[in-house]
Amino acid sequence: MDFIFSSEAISALITLTFLEIVLGIDNLLFISIITQKLALNQQKLASNIGLFLAMLLRIVLLFGISVVVQMQSSFISINNSWLKTEINGQAIILVLGGLFLLYKSTHEIFEKIENDSSDDKKSTVKISLSKAITQITILNIVFSFDSILTAVGMTNGIPNALPIMIISILVSVGIMMVFMKSVSDFIQKHPSLQILGLSFLILIGFMLITEGAHISQTIIFDNEVGTIPKGYLYFAISFSLGIEFLNMKMKKKKLN
Repeated sequence: MDFIFSSEAISALITLTFLEIVLGIDNLLFISIITQKLALNQQKLASNIGLFLAMLLRIVLLFGISVVVQMQSSFISINNSWLKTEINGQAIILVLGGLFLLYKSTHEIFEKIENDSSDDKKSTVKISLSKAITQITILNIVFSFDSILTAVGMTNGIPNALPIMIISILVSVGIMMVFMKSVSDFIQKHPSLQILGLSFLILIGFMLITEGAHISQTIIFDNEVGTIPKGYLYFAISFSLGIEFLNMKMKKKKLN
């Protein structure tokens, strides 16, 4: 176990843990929005189950990384005058996950806007614990898949990378569990952040679809589908959040 304390391993662990937390923020946001539809005595349970499933799925995928790698093999080819693509397992998971995010986010936005215009009795839509956990699990599969591919790429060439990745997952999920309640309360207190967060999920859904198309080497009308750099996405999210926090501060100042 001495390799864990080497400078290279510690550096990789810190970087990977930070990355897992950043990638997990999207998951955290979705879990927070879904659990708000549950009864108060079920929200913490659903949040903990959701984060535990996220941790479990990531670790399972790490041990089954050979299966993930094999999913890069194409099993459906389309080649015609306007569309060329080599569909594989990774692409299908990313595209279906992106479509699920697009549907769920737009549905949630529509639901919140419609409920705001109705009476208070309809303003909170309750769902069952099993339905909430099912939705969280579906999203966990997509985010865990993307997270593990990123982690494997980052630790490529580092000796004994598997224990480092497992430790980073345990630490990152533990940190998210600690702050889950605070994040959920803050989002519930500021409804505008819920709409903003759902808009971010729409962006992420679109990014997953384009990434799946890129993995499939998709060419539409002689134009190859490229990936959207994650840096651009996180800059847009950070910038939007910064503006929203400034607006919240201005509103608070006016009330005082």
